[in-house]
Amino acid sequence: MNNATTFVNLVYRIKNALFYFLVGICFVQCEDKNEIPNEGLFLPDGFEATIVVDSTEGKVRHMAVSEDGYLYAKLRNSSAKGSIAVFEDTNGDGGADRIENFGSYRTSQRWSYSTAMRIYNGYLYFSSELVVYRYKLKPGTLIPEGEMEVVFTDDHLHGKHEHIGKPLAFDDEGHMYIPFGAPSNACQNPKRTPGAPGLDPCPQLEHHGGIWRFDANKLGQTQKDGYKYASGIRSVVAMDWNPADKNLYVVVHGRDDLLRLFPDRYDPWQSALLPSEEFIRVTEGSNFGWPYCYYDQIKEKKVLAPEYGGDGEIVGRCDQFDDPIVGFPGHWAPNDLVFYEGDAFPEHYKNGAFIAFHGSTNRAPYPQSGYFVGFVPFKNGKPSGGWEVFVDGFAGVDPLESVNDAIYRPMGIAFGPDGGMYISDSVKGKIWKVSFSGDRDAFGEEQLVLMEKRKELSHIRTPDRVEDHLMKDAVSGGAKTYYTYCSACHQKDGGGATGRFPPITNTDWVSGDKERLIRIVLEGMEGSIQVNGETYNGVMPQHSFLSDEEIAEVLTYIRSNFENNASAIELKEVQEIRKGL
Repeated sequence: MNNATTFVNLVYRIKNALFYFLVGICFVQCEDKNEIPNEGLFLPDGFEATIVVDSTEGKVRHMAVSEDGYLYAKLRNSSAKGSIAVFEDTNGDGGADRIENFGSYRTSQRWSYSTAMRIYNGYLYFSSELVVYRYKLKPGTLIPEGEMEVVFTDDHLHGKHEHIGKPLAFDDEGHMYIPFGAPSNACQNPKRTPGAPGLDPCPQLEHHGGIWRFDANKLGQTQKDGYKYASGIRSVVAMDWNPADKNLYVVVHGRDDLLRLFPDRYDPWQSALLPSEEFIRVTEGSNFGWPYCYYDQIKEKKVLAPEYGGDGEIVGRCDQFDDPIVGFPGHWAPNDLVFYEGDAFPEHYKNGAFIAFHGSTNRAPYPQSGYFVGFVPFKNGKPSGGWEVFVDGFAGVDPLESVNDAIYRPMGIAFGPDGGMYISDSVKGKIWKVSFSGDRDAFGEEQLVLMEKRKELSHIRTPDRVEDHLMKDAVSGGAKTYYTYCSACHQKDGGGATGRFPPITNTDWVSGDKERLIRIVLEGMEGSIQVNGETYNGVMPQHSFLSDEEIAEVLTYIRSNFENNASAIELKEVQEIRKGL
């Protein structure tokens, strides 16, 4: 390293240390006065945050607010109490002092990615992972009195699969838009297997990997009743119709595992940052290239996916697909998108896009990233400036080594009739309300300075290849294999990610039956399991490409760490089980 580079790195570390020191002073002073401003959140000058509800029984997904000011929140799972929580502030103090549940439906699985909650044409629309329902709202009535109606049912034989959540958007001509997420990462067979090529053409694009348009007012629909509006879109949770320019917009969850699947073509830094989470304008017939291509926000172009011969440089067929309007960094997990139509915020925010970045789980060996609400200003139907940090501080720690270290994760956004913003959290079900109390006419760049400064924190900025690497000591044996192939899902600390990836800490799945554990690594696993009291229903890809020695080493590593304290896996045990497959 030359002297110039050393000096730059030194200045960089000093700047950040000073920033953290000043933030720390603020926290100490506020705690001494028992007055943490904005409930610990950071907002532009003139904005303030209050707590609507401190926690909710059930993990909150999307939200909607009625004209009466009733706040409806979709819960991830349905119970006997219901799948919807509704909140009312009866005394005008800003907090919800009446909470009710309703909207129970039967599901064959305990695990769910139920998501949508939108109000359209006097109806409350919401979704499980397979069904879109609605209730007729009655003014002045907190809980709908009519029957729950079935608008749409996903009737494919596939049942559960990846990216099955069904957010909703409605245009001004009576149409409802539903994304059908891809049932894989990149159309590999077998799925998520290192080095495996992608199917070409990808047959999943016939019924998935796109957005379908339906009649918003018709009941009992299935996919055949809809129209494929756009294709080449891997996974969608954040979607909204922009009434200002009358277009559908989406922020896409990009593909995963560049390093784990193709370690000969990508390094850990590239895999942490790529590919982009694409903010796209979806017009009829548009195609954004999944699974053949992905958008590289650093190069500002689409490149060929490794499953189709790409190496991070080759463009190939990708010049024929549509580009995003903004390319956000990878793995930020955009989980809601709402355009602002109100007048309570300064003019700067009028018709702009607010995005809830739920936060990454798979940026190891670098800090996890995202965990804030962003904003993209719009003018004349186009982004009119760079993206901004609007609300930050949800995670509560920086750097964030594991997703489980985050205190809160922003999930949903909704606006009330008074123009105030509601933000939901998926960890505890906390909900905040953000209001503006400053001078609307005086609001400008000066009020955004401190929020722009937050882009220098490790959960937002581009990580330094060397300084931000959290696993420098994992250089050999089972630890190296774990951090290369396992930590993206199960996390550096083995804690997994609630609702997505099971923990490997202090569990019989690791410390118990050796043969079962070895078979899971060799054959993979799919379906519903219980780990430490929580239900998971995902895909553990097979890792038979690892040598017997590598499997013995990595399983010994996890059995002797992460509070498991179990005996080693011997090489001969792996060899005997592999022979019997």
